[in-house]
Amino acid sequence: MSVNKVILLGNVGQDPKVKYFDTGSAVATFPLATTDRAYTLANGTQVPERTEWHNIVASNRLAEIVDKYVHKGDKLYLEGKIRTRSYSDQSGAMRYITEVYVDNMEMLSPKGANPGMGTSAGQQAASAQSNPVQQAQPSQPQSAQGGSVDDLPF
Repeated sequence: MSVNKVILLGNVGQDPKVKYFDTGSAVATFPLATTDRAYTLANGTQVPERTEWHNIVASNRLAEIVDKYVHKGDKLYLEGKIRTRSYSDQSGAMRYITEVYVDNMEMLSPKGANPGMGTSAGQQAASAQSNPVQQAQPSQPQSAQGGSVDDLPF
């Protein structure tokens, strides 16, 4: 048995690049930064902040949502799988790229972080495909048991 699962919580590094194909499918790619905070050890040694950059790939319906609602600086929670691919560059050297293929995404940026567009619009679009009743009545508040659109998954 084996498991290939990645969970990332970070900030989008630049606006996503989205490609649409003749078949109707789409692929979005963007960098995501995760940062370990700086800290000081008990003996006084300071460990600096460390930022890792991850290449993110979203496809099909998730890519369309990324295209509409995700922008540079947004905070995202992502779940996916690691995949590595290789290619030969112009000089013939083998290059390797490690990417995270997204299975699930939650937008965590507060409402109003992007002018003219709130985070809840992206969450409503993401949940609309699984809950058509909510799409028909988006302005009605949900009960305490059902949670709201702004609830975090954890």
